[in-house]
Amino acid sequence: MAVRRIVANIKTDKPSKVQTFYKELFDLTVLMDFEWIITLGTDEHCSPQISLMNEGGSGASVPDLSIEVDDVNATFARAKELGFDITYDLTDEPWGVRRFFCYRPNRQDPQRFVTHDLSAYFSDPLTQLRR
Repeated sequence: MAVRRIVANIKTDKPSKVQTFYKELFDLTVLMDFEWIITLGTDEHCSPQISLMNEGGSGASVPDLSIEVDDVNATFARAKELGFDITYDLTDEPWGVRRFFCYRPNRQDPQRFVTHDLSAYFSDPLTQLRR
């Protein structure tokens, strides 16, 4: 058996509103839309991964979703420009990741006590190898 892909399913009462967030911030395209489920994606090949965490690193709480981007500085600037709630500022982490966290619109439980629910990052494998 071989894993072909892993899909993150995000529960939301308003798929179209959350779709806008991912399309505007990450330039994802709609791959499927049945109103009750909207699947977004890209033509890029991605390796399936699952991360098991007891914290988000640097004392941060665990994000619901992590998205690797090719230019985290541009993504961070776009998130600020679009007015998204940045909850962890753009940071160079000691393990070679540059990242920020933000809330996506229409979180299921606005009262939950987490710092963030989305992490966007750029990973420099050469930095990680030097550590």
